[in-house]
Order: sequence, then C-alpha cells, then structure tokens
Amino acid sequence: MKNDALCWPSRGGFTLVETLAVVALLAVIAVMATPSFVAWHVRDQVDARARALVSTLAYARSEALRRGARVIVCRIDAARACLATAQPCGDGITDWSCGWAVLAERGGTLSLLRAQPLLAAVSISGVQTNLTFTPPAGQLIGTFRSFDIAPRTPTKATQGDKWRRCIRIAAGGRPRLTEGACGAAS
Repeated sequence: MKNDALCWPSRGGFTLVETLAVVALLAVIAVMATPSFVAWHVRDQVDARARALVSTLAYARSEALRRGARVIVCRIDAARACLATAQPCGDGITDWSCGWAVLAERGGTLSLLRAQPLLAAVSISGVQTNLTFTPPAGQLIGTFRSFDIAPRTPTKATQGDKWRRCIRIAAGGRPRLTEGACGAAS
C-alpha cells in the first residue's frame, strides 16, 4: 500500500482555532477603541453645534443691517415658538440646546427667518434671554454675552476644556468662537 493513500489531501485555509483567535482579538480591539470613537462623535457634535450658533448669530446681525429692522434670536420649542426665560422645552431642557430661531420684527409682527432644531446631546448654557440685534450697525442690545457649549453628559473620555467651546458676543454683535470653557483663559 502506498503512503499517498493515508495522507489527507492538502487544503488551504484556517483552522477553527486560528479563526476564533482572530475573532477574539478583533473583539478586544473593538472594545478598547469604542470610547475613542464615542468621544470623537461627541466632539464633532459640540463643534457642529458651536459653529451653527456662531453662524446663526452672524446671520442675525447681518439681517438686522440688511433689513434695517430688529432681528431676534430666541430659544424655541418643538412648534418653533420662542420660549420664555428659563422655560424648559419639551424634554425639560432649559438651555439653548432646545433649538433656536431667528425672527425679523417689522411693524410689530415677527417673521421666521431661520430655525435650528433640538440637539439634546450637547449643552449650550449662558445667556437665558432672547438676543436682539438692532440697526443701523447690528449691535446687540445689552452687554457682553457668552455661551458655553459642552457634552450634556460628559464621560471620562470627554472631560476637560478641550471638549468645550465658548462663544463670546461683544456689544457690537460680532460672535467669536474659542476652544475651551468660557471661564478658561484664551
């Protein structure tokens, strides 16, 4: 009898043990990387929300100049109605993450120009009153204002000033975005 008959035919591929070892290694890597991906997503949400608010404030100021009318930026509820100071929106949030709207005032009536919807994952604290931009130079009624934007529920991976953004608005109405909390030195 030949020895060839006793040998199994050679096949390419991996054994079950090798496959399970690779799957286990991939699972460990995925578990270790998940907090980084979650933190990255949260930072993106904070950055996007901060840029959206800066854009809205710049738009409101320019519309006050262009229209020669008062333009108001206010916190809104789901029906896009302005909320009173410290009034919570539908899910109990009392900050600007409820969403906001830009309204032009003409002859005592308000018309909606732009609205930003709710994003509950990001906290936007600071000014609790409506912001009113006035012609002819687009000044903001009131004094220097600021908004602090941060993750609503910070985790160990998203703590600290590098996860926060600050928007400062001078009396002239121009917003400025900086990295870090509003109380931090910049």
